[in-house]
Amino acid sequence: MPFPLEKLKLLANECGFELAGAIPAAPLPEAEFYRQWIQQGMAAGMTYLSGHRADLRDDPRALLPSARSVISVGKLYNTPPRSGTGDVGPQVGWISRYAWSRDYHRILRHDLNLLIDKLKLALGQPFEWKICVDTAPLLERACAYRAGLGWIGKNSCLIHQGTGSWHFLGEALVSFDIEPGEPPPSRCGSCTRCIDACPTRAIVPSGRPDGPPFTVDSRRCLSYLTIELRDSVPEALRGGMGNHVFGCDICQDVCPWNRRAPVTSDPAMAPRLAPAGLSEYVTQDFHQAFQGTPVLRARYGGFLRNVAIAMGNSGFESFREPLRQLAASAIPLVAEHAAWALRKLG
Repeated sequence: MPFPLEKLKLLANECGFELAGAIPAAPLPEAEFYRQWIQQGMAAGMTYLSGHRADLRDDPRALLPSARSVISVGKLYNTPPRSGTGDVGPQVGWISRYAWSRDYHRILRHDLNLLIDKLKLALGQPFEWKICVDTAPLLERACAYRAGLGWIGKNSCLIHQGTGSWHFLGEALVSFDIEPGEPPPSRCGSCTRCIDACPTRAIVPSGRPDGPPFTVDSRRCLSYLTIELRDSVPEALRGGMGNHVFGCDICQDVCPWNRRAPVTSDPAMAPRLAPAGLSEYVTQDFHQAFQGTPVLRARYGGFLRNVAIAMGNSGFESFREPLRQLAASAIPLVAEHAAWALRKLG
């Protein structure tokens, strides 16, 4: 008999996960769409998503040959204050909500290990397992969707009817059978708020009648431009970045399913930072200010590049002096974008 799904959900909830489900460890139908997405160049410069690691995503058993089930969990990261991208002025540099607390990889791995320990006691026999959080070559959202955690919205986020889309996803591959969940129907309907609100038009038609109707072109996505891109931001997209210095959130802020999204009570997810004034980002010690948070992913030069763009977009003359300092930077990437921002200020 497979391990009961409801028992899994109960144990996962005890470990701090609001959502949980499971699917058989087998090839995923979404792998074909993922390969097409890569071939169309929509992964941009994220080479870790392509190459031989792309093929590994076809079947979870590539990560654990003995795997029989994939456990998928969701952890709420929505925290107070509830302010969103539209609630701060252009003099404040927006940092995506997911980066306000300490690095989520450690939090999810810790809680998934707790879940494995509980499953060992509940099952009463040894089994093999592998924990995956974000960095493993696994189609996380496809696993979560098929396990019943939510549907994949037009903005490519997993959306749960009761708790919205503010969730971190994690997985545990295990060598025993678990009663599988059921994928829910999409409830986006005719809503296009996320598509209409995206300032760089990154949410595009997928062109696949047998797959999701929309997808995200990373080449235009603010999260890619401010976090993953290591080179210059295309000039045509700089204006659309507004005051975003790390990540985005716009497509989640406008989503109707997030209107009543609950906030997490987990102290591990308590905010360690919040969006601050752009001038403050120029003078602070980058590594000290963001130690232990995902913001370090952008790297020092990339972060100051984003700050310079945000200052130029603000239109405030008060940023002329800090921009002159950045234009004199020894980092060419920073100097280039600061010079652009000074020209934009006139």
